[in-house]
Amino acid sequence: MMRSGDFMGELPKRVKMVEVGPRDGLQNEPNPVPTELKIEFINRLSQSGLRTIETTSFVSPRWVPQMADATEVFSTIERNPDIYYPVLVPNVTGLKRAIDVGVREVAVFTAASDTFNCRNTNVTIEESLERFAPVMELAAEHELRVRGYVSCALGCPYEGDIAPSKVAAVARELSELGCYEISLGDTIGIGTPAAAQRMVEAVMTEVPVERLAVHFHDTRGQALANVMACLQLGVATVDSSVAALGGCPYANGARGNVASEDLLYMLQGLGIETGVDLERLIDASLFISDALGRPPSSRLGQLRLEERGEPVH
Repeated sequence: MMRSGDFMGELPKRVKMVEVGPRDGLQNEPNPVPTELKIEFINRLSQSGLRTIETTSFVSPRWVPQMADATEVFSTIERNPDIYYPVLVPNVTGLKRAIDVGVREVAVFTAASDTFNCRNTNVTIEESLERFAPVMELAAEHELRVRGYVSCALGCPYEGDIAPSKVAAVARELSELGCYEISLGDTIGIGTPAAAQRMVEAVMTEVPVERLAVHFHDTRGQALANVMACLQLGVATVDSSVAALGGCPYANGARGNVASEDLLYMLQGLGIETGVDLERLIDASLFISDALGRPPSSRLGQLRLEERGEPVH
């Protein structure tokens, strides 16, 4: 039997889905999301077959109020030993808080745009990388995995287009610091498949493709197409968010991430293994959407509501 990849370029046989809904998805919600709701949401995701669920951020509540309950959330969720529950940490202070509650994986974040990075973290790219050095050292002491994020990999709300070489240089720095995986983020959802491939190809000259992930926001409806373009280059890790939750407090106009359930449907159609149960993922999507008082932005979530005879506004 011919695999889809036989006529559209070599595709990975298996893709790791990194669910970012509880953190990247909820951080930009305008109203406080109850702690118990976050916990139930994560527990439902844990039952879907996902093996990586980004849970929260140990950041200052002054900057991201939605993540003020990080300690309670992480301490209360039903953690499956087969699942990684990474959290974002901006500095050593955040890392120490994460260590205290038993985190096994953390993520650090910078950008390919100095202006965005200054708006987001009040430091330049170079200064953020310097700040990560003690974080990496302490993480190594506690045998924690560290993931790196590069925001604005395809464009910046303040600087416009970003050169692929700039993204590659930042990714190289994160790799040399010790990040086991680097997620390349189209923070404002400006990318197209060709632009995404150019960017990833540039980064691949500095970091092996096996250590790269992609993170697309669907502002202009290009996220799934961008994912497909990167799969053809050998990328096998994709960030996504159920119900297409998401946005960025420091990127005006940024909309939600590519929807996990829509992504999974596409991957299944391509014959790519993920280990994730589509029905459970849709259920988690409908659960959080209902709790937030709105229909899911994902296509599959909307179809499920229609099948139930419920209105989709």
